[in-house]
Amino acid sequence: MSIIWALIIGLVAGAIAKLIMPGKDPGGIIVTMLLGVAGSFLGTFLASMIGWGDGGEAGHLIAGIIGAIIILAIYRMVARRNNTPVA
Repeated sequence: MSIIWALIIGLVAGAIAKLIMPGKDPGGIIVTMLLGVAGSFLGTFLASMIGWGDGGEAGHLIAGIIGAIIILAIYRMVARRNNTPVA
């Protein structure tokens, strides 16, 4: 059940990260929400590593949003770098 809850939190975190970081993303909202799921796992992992692992659902959501923003920023940098034409 916790995996399903983490997926739901990740989808919400991805949507919130998209609202916090507006702009055109290669892949659209679906890719952004999937990145939110990955960010949720990353954020929850990092939070548990620094001792914030028992923050409840709100703590997991905040960690997921932070993780989703990090992964979305990295994704934008990589996608932008791959789309620039080489002169």
